[in-house]
Amino acid sequence: MARRTSNRRRFLRGALAGAAALPFLGGLAGRGGVLGRSRTQADGRGHAKRLLVFFTPNGTVHRHWRPTGGRADFAFREGDILSPLTPWRSQLNVIDGLVFEGASNHEGGMRAMLTGGGDTSIDQHVAASLGASAPFGSLELGVQTSAWGGNVQTRMCYRGGAYVPPNDRPNDVYRRVFGSLASEPAEVDAVMARRASVLDLLQDELADLRGRAGALERPKLDAHLEALRSAETSLMVPGATGACDAPAAVMEMDPMANDHFPAVGRAQMDLAVAALACGMTPVASLQWSHTVGPFVPSWLGISEGHHSLSHIDDGNPAGIADFVAIERWFAEQFAYLLERLDATPDPEGDGTMLDHTLVIWAQELGDGRLHECVDVPFVLAGAADGFLRTGQYLQTGGTSHTKLLVSIAQAMGLDDRVFGDPAHGTGPLEGLAA
Repeated sequence: MARRTSNRRRFLRGALAGAAALPFLGGLAGRGGVLGRSRTQADGRGHAKRLLVFFTPNGTVHRHWRPTGGRADFAFREGDILSPLTPWRSQLNVIDGLVFEGASNHEGGMRAMLTGGGDTSIDQHVAASLGASAPFGSLELGVQTSAWGGNVQTRMCYRGGAYVPPNDRPNDVYRRVFGSLASEPAEVDAVMARRASVLDLLQDELADLRGRAGALERPKLDAHLEALRSAETSLMVPGATGACDAPAAVMEMDPMANDHFPAVGRAQMDLAVAALACGMTPVASLQWSHTVGPFVPSWLGISEGHHSLSHIDDGNPAGIADFVAIERWFAEQFAYLLERLDATPDPEGDGTMLDHTLVIWAQELGDGRLHECVDVPFVLAGAADGFLRTGQYLQTGGTSHTKLLVSIAQAMGLDDRVFGDPAHGTGPLEGLAA
């Protein structure tokens, strides 16, 4: 216990020192996107300190996803997709029946899932407010998201209409986030200088191109320049040295090898929890593959790709069983993430990281076989420091998911009443707030 208290005090000293040394970050956090509004305690409730988004692709089969029972007495059937979450039932909000208005198919669902039809995703909106004094406003981690490059199928995070790409390489994430805790100062300075020189070169080239671009193209170039400036800032910040110890180095592996999919995901989850616990960032996301994700779940003894399995019809019970097995495996990974958060003491107060972190499992489609953004499943974990009710199965009956995005913003202490396209409705999702 004494060691844990010492670590907390050391964390606070480092975090306060880092905040004092970084006044310039506040002006960068919201560039290119919607500025985060002030956190407020006027309602007397707490709010989450951290946001963690967990994405899996290609929709679901509802009869194997939906719990049994009602709002408060729901249960997960043994062998169904969400059954690994049974130990966490009291911490969950299982949300059914949401609709992405104005969106359809894989691409539309991926684009709308976190943006609600706007130009900034909820994670970046929160980061613009909460991430101003952190070394990294947000961290985007991925598992084989970029084999097809950056496009609307492979990206879920947006700032001002521009992609915020995930990093699929755990070793890169480790060096970028924790390198200053694990390396000699001279080595870190040399790496930072090399990175900064490359970014300066790119900025010069884009600035020259902007002068020759037309009026319609300049906003896109400006968004890229802002993203580069944000990246440069995060690379030059030394990190919360002295606030926590570096986690164990990540095992060297090919992150694009199909059979490494589980190991890469496990490493990324561990890095996300460590980064949140060390105060490196208040916002993180983990994107498992992408919509139309072609990975093959060979580690489960399945030889057909995930996207292909997501289109198996009810006349093929063996194929449905294979798809349910990989979806249940994803639920096991979500449960692992909750276990890690719950096992980590909150460095800023009482309780665990899970007590003060809002975790969202998001998907881009409802029934993947229909290519519809209807009845899209969401699972929320954590009470957001008492802001949310938990232990609920909410059947929303066709409500716009922008209301859920408003609820997420409010659970993070922001005062939004609208998120995304205002034509899709205002206010939070009924029944979530405590």
